[in-house]
Amino acid sequence: MSSYPDPALYVYQVERRFSEGAGTLEILKSASLAVWPGQSVALIAPSGTGKSTLLQIAGLLEKPDGGDVYVGSRGTVALPDSERTAIRRLDIGFVYQSHHLLPEFSAIENVMLPQLLRGLGKKDAAERASGLLGYLGLGERLKHRPAELSGGEQQRVAIARAVANAPRILLADEPTGNLDPHTSSHVFDTLIALVRQTGLAAIVATHNLDLAARMDRRVTLRDGQVVELG
Repeated sequence: MSSYPDPALYVYQVERRFSEGAGTLEILKSASLAVWPGQSVALIAPSGTGKSTLLQIAGLLEKPDGGDVYVGSRGTVALPDSERTAIRRLDIGFVYQSHHLLPEFSAIENVMLPQLLRGLGKKDAAERASGLLGYLGLGERLKHRPAELSGGEQQRVAIARAVANAPRILLADEPTGNLDPHTSSHVFDTLIALVRQTGLAAIVATHNLDLAARMDRRVTLRDGQVVELG
């Protein structure tokens, strides 16, 4: 438990079900998960248990059938789509297994882009992008395009892009799944250090138990509910 009084993200008793033939498939059943600023939570669960669904709901990309998702103290389920989109853009950063960098842009340009879309000036965006990439060990690779970077470097650019607008929440779905073990370990350590340094609240879905052990908490999904692991 963090000393912060309020979680940055609180997924509260969410329900998610899908029609399956003549019946209903219940994926999430009153699932709850709170994450505090500066805290990293590993989500370890087999495929098909609702892990991606939970991340989609936590990231406001999908609405639950019941319950709510609080970003700070603000419930989001009842908000209009325009407000949910604004919260997602400002307060939530996403990192996926595939980096999805724009191939025609350099590393620094990829990290500048979300800031420019938010309305930040080009000079300020470049300064923040340069600082983030430098922190992630890419200070000498700013002008390189994705094809000129290694897999680990590309994923670190994707992490910098995800936090470029200083979100309060970071959601990562198997962010090192396409990397070799050594590179995966390095990228993971960099990600966790960034979370603690910037006060992000992070949920990282991973199958790698060794990497999960480095995080502050570990949870799984069991019978549609979030269960804390020792």
